[in-house]
Amino acid sequence: MPMTMTESILARHAGKASVAAGDNVWVNVDVLMTHDVCGPGTIGVFKEQFGPKAKVWDPQRVVIIPDHYIFTADTHAHRNIQILRDFVREQGIKYYYDPDFIQGEGMPNPYQDPTQTHYKGVCHKALPEEGHLRPGEVLLGTDSHTCTAGAFGQFATGIGNTDAGFVLGTGKLWLKVPPTMRFVFHGQIPPYLTAKDLILAVIGEISVSGATYKAMYFTGDGIASLTLEDRMTLTNMAIEAGGKNGVCDVDDKTLAYVKARSNRPDWEIVKDEPGAKYDYVHEWDLAKLEPLVAKPHSPDNKDIARNCRSVNVDRAYIGSCTGGKITDMIFAAAILNGKSVKVPTFVVPGSTEVHADMLRLNLRGEPKAGGEKSIHDVLADAGCTMGPASCAACLGGPKDTFGRLNSAITCISTTNRNFPGRMGDRNAGVYLASPLTVAASALTGHVTDPRDYVTGPIPTGTAGVV
Repeated sequence: MPMTMTESILARHAGKASVAAGDNVWVNVDVLMTHDVCGPGTIGVFKEQFGPKAKVWDPQRVVIIPDHYIFTADTHAHRNIQILRDFVREQGIKYYYDPDFIQGEGMPNPYQDPTQTHYKGVCHKALPEEGHLRPGEVLLGTDSHTCTAGAFGQFATGIGNTDAGFVLGTGKLWLKVPPTMRFVFHGQIPPYLTAKDLILAVIGEISVSGATYKAMYFTGDGIASLTLEDRMTLTNMAIEAGGKNGVCDVDDKTLAYVKARSNRPDWEIVKDEPGAKYDYVHEWDLAKLEPLVAKPHSPDNKDIARNCRSVNVDRAYIGSCTGGKITDMIFAAAILNGKSVKVPTFVVPGSTEVHADMLRLNLRGEPKAGGEKSIHDVLADAGCTMGPASCAACLGGPKDTFGRLNSAITCISTTNRNFPGRMGDRNAGVYLASPLTVAASALTGHVTDPRDYVTGPIPTGTAGVV
């Protein structure tokens, strides 16, 4: 039987000629990722099951990226970082991105220069930047948004601490092959839409449980027209529909990035085979899609942005693995350029590389010339409160977390979840939207259709390309 991309990748990593949806197989893992929230628990499972002196299966295939609870005075968060440091030293793990400014107690002073720290920021953005993603591979991570990496044509999914502890010791995991849902987008992406609108359309169509333990395959000329970074937004939020993984086709944009970044020279491109069987197919015409929001308190509570004009917002938030990439920052800055926000607006780069790019690139995504404003300048001049790279308020975190919702306010955000309490106070209301819609709403103080401000294509230049 012809196989889907997900089936083909899992078959190759199981050493089988073919697999089908529903098969259970032992899969060889290419990369295991963990971070400061789940890393200590994973280490605990590993030591309990394999012994206190056991060695990981391959110290060059384990990637540890602290990112969640970084800029906080919380002593438990600092303890987790030390557990990771001790384990890395003990195991000789090569790829550990230390928040080297965390020393001792109290709130750490953020890095002074994003290019002069080992710290990288959000794991899902740092993984491709540091060369850990390649087409055709299997990536497992102790974070539900590990599925982000499927934008690079690989199988990537989140796992729990117990499974991760087993992978640490063996390099393998027992997986059930998911059926594939196919989502086709026709036409070129209009300048007033981003991938956030596309994925909200998908989740609004099938619900937060509509893709439970299924692969979500995004394809069509509309997906090809997206930047590689915008495709990461699609696959990132596959989990919000219950998806096991999200995946996109590999094209020249993918290959240019991977060839420039990969820390290993070999990989194999995998494609959907003609005649492959899909569990579900749905198609959209991008010319007919309008800017969307997900209203509280669920990512599938979809509405058209212009229908929510009467909703006042107390805060705007631009950041996270979903909305903190450099192209997201350009989209927001293009709307805010020369204007002033009406409500407190918090900006959090997804990684230290994004932060550095915000400082060196202009609004067109090119290195700024003398006298030109950087992306960072434009956002700061508009009145945004600028923060260091991290997950920050996306997961709520301790009460001293930058941008956290500490009272029952209404926020419009580029993040990926709006469940009660997700960004802090359980009585706060979060509207999920694209960086264009969030920036437009920051200017007016109410949910705003970005078409009120977008007059033409927004160039992103070389930003996020390689």
